[in-house]
Amino acid sequence: MTVKAIFFGSIGTLVETSDLQRRAFNQAFSEAGLDWNWSAEVYKHLLTKSGGRGRIQDFASQHGMDVDASQLHLRKTEIFDALMAQESLLLRPGIASVIVHAKAHNWPLAFVTSTSKANVNAVFIALGDQIKRSDFSFVGNDTMVAKAKPNPDIYQKALSDLSLTPKDCIAIEDTVASLNSALAAGIACIGFPGAFAEAQDFKGAVLVTDELSPNHLTALNVQ
Repeated sequence: MTVKAIFFGSIGTLVETSDLQRRAFNQAFSEAGLDWNWSAEVYKHLLTKSGGRGRIQDFASQHGMDVDASQLHLRKTEIFDALMAQESLLLRPGIASVIVHAKAHNWPLAFVTSTSKANVNAVFIALGDQIKRSDFSFVGNDTMVAKAKPNPDIYQKALSDLSLTPKDCIAIEDTVASLNSALAAGIACIGFPGAFAEAQDFKGAVLVTDELSPNHLTALNVQ
């Protein structure tokens, strides 16, 4: 495997935000007068599908309720971004060293997320000097594609914009739904499970780890 670029596929590959996300959903529900309260176990199950708006809609349908999923998700995003600004967030284990290694070898980095622009901006603000938008040759968001993950559209957009082929890249994903997005685009993927996705089956990943290292790239013959 000779790879020319590293694709970080989700916010959760850079920083652990699972519980912040869950808390933001619950606050949005409370403000809307809903008696929903997603526990950690419930949220872990919901993470088997990608996309917060879809999770809300599916949950409402399962309970025979009609809600404005788009408005609820918008409010959840606002709360989540505010929470990130309040917290002292650190890059996940090994991310900094992998980025340094990639830059030393002149490998382009891509942030291949299909989340909102607001979420993307909040991540870079929250991480401060630990990581910069300029470190990435491509930064995705939900306005770039018609279909979010697990559809491969955002990966295909990144490949096109960077003039790369799938065999040129290695993806890193934190949930199985997002892993499947990379695989559907023909890109080999490292599973880097988030705190709420550790029990998921990352079938198809070339490697599954809870701490990234440049040694993983060497082992995969990324040269």
